[in-house]
Amino acid sequence: MILQQYYEERGTLVAEARSILDSIANETDQTRITEAEQRHDAVMAKLDALDKKIEREERQAARETAEEERRKQNRPNRGSGSASGVDDPESGEDRTAEQAQEEYRDAFYAMLREGGDMSALSAESRQLLRRGYVENRVQTAGTDAAGGFTVPTTLANFIVSTMKDWGPMYDPGITTELVTSSGNAFDIPTNDDTGNTAALKSEGADLTDDDSGDLAFGEKNLNAYVYATPWLKISFELLQDSAFNLEAFIGAKLGERLGRIANQRLTIGTGSSQPNGIVTAASVGKTAAAAAAIAADELIDLQHSVNAAYRRSPRCGWMFADTTLAAIRKLKDGQGNYLWQMGDVRVGAPDLILGKQYFVNDDVAAMAANARTVVFGDMGAYIVRKVGSPLIGTVRERFWPKVGMAGLVRFDGELTDTAAVKVLRQAAS
Repeated sequence: MILQQYYEERGTLVAEARSILDSIANETDQTRITEAEQRHDAVMAKLDALDKKIEREERQAARETAEEERRKQNRPNRGSGSASGVDDPESGEDRTAEQAQEEYRDAFYAMLREGGDMSALSAESRQLLRRGYVENRVQTAGTDAAGGFTVPTTLANFIVSTMKDWGPMYDPGITTELVTSSGNAFDIPTNDDTGNTAALKSEGADLTDDDSGDLAFGEKNLNAYVYATPWLKISFELLQDSAFNLEAFIGAKLGERLGRIANQRLTIGTGSSQPNGIVTAASVGKTAAAAAAIAADELIDLQHSVNAAYRRSPRCGWMFADTTLAAIRKLKDGQGNYLWQMGDVRVGAPDLILGKQYFVNDDVAAMAANARTVVFGDMGAYIVRKVGSPLIGTVRERFWPKVGMAGLVRFDGELTDTAAVKVLRQAAS
């Protein structure tokens, strides 16, 4: 219900913003134009704030729907009141993978609420945890009392979702995602054939055979760099608060930590013992005349520095920091029309700049001398290699009475075709 109210409010603001722009289309009084632009900026600020509310509500609604679905699929209880597989985990009764994961999840969080004290759990819960125990993920292996346990799959999935929300470069909908089960390095062949074509053949003439038609292949290497979070220590009191959504808390914190480093490295990584970030890998398509400003014509030049074949890609778009977006939204063309065009969240239409979608990424440099501030091109040409899902480990005795948790993630990134993506660089001074 509240989402519908937000949608209606957004529609009103969109109409108001358009009305303000229309009112000054033929205005010559500079004072009135300035006042109207200030009113328009105020309406746009309200729209930005409202879009953030809409995004939060949509994410919350999606998670509530997923949680409700999970509860519906929860395992049934037997007539005796004992859950299948928990009171008798070694029984031959068939259970789905979802049911087994749910049983393990319940035992895992029960262990956390007890501050990691296995002796406080039932024999059935201890047996479930031991069956799911994986020694290569623990801080100290050897005994259950000193080691840790794998986390439930639901938590790992939650962390991946949070990482995607944190920055656009980890989102497979923007870049090209390549998921592998192992971290072995491998090469990807590359080829840019946009400059080659066919030629007119005269009647009776032989086909040209001078090697000019051969494909020229390049090569990009993808590794699997490992990044780890600091320990996240959870208090004994918080663990015992059964009303607290512990899974959401842990997933959000670990996901944000992993997301920060993933987006930063995939954006501006140097390529030396770390991913080659998209900003670093891209070539310069346009150099701005100013060190801390961008002109409308410079964005057009940058856009057309990328071959039209790449501009037709559904993943073609802009990427820049939020402060750069604020400056671009104020730019106009020769007829006084803003380059920025408002989309419609109700039909999934994004906001556009010069007819192309954009992604806000605050790891792209803000406007400053010699900085690469605007990225444009086919983002699908950038490959993000992911090795499985993040790994999360737990330790207990080291931080007793707290429980420590930390996450690991393995990934790499590379731009496969430098002609597909270009950047705008600010003037040196």
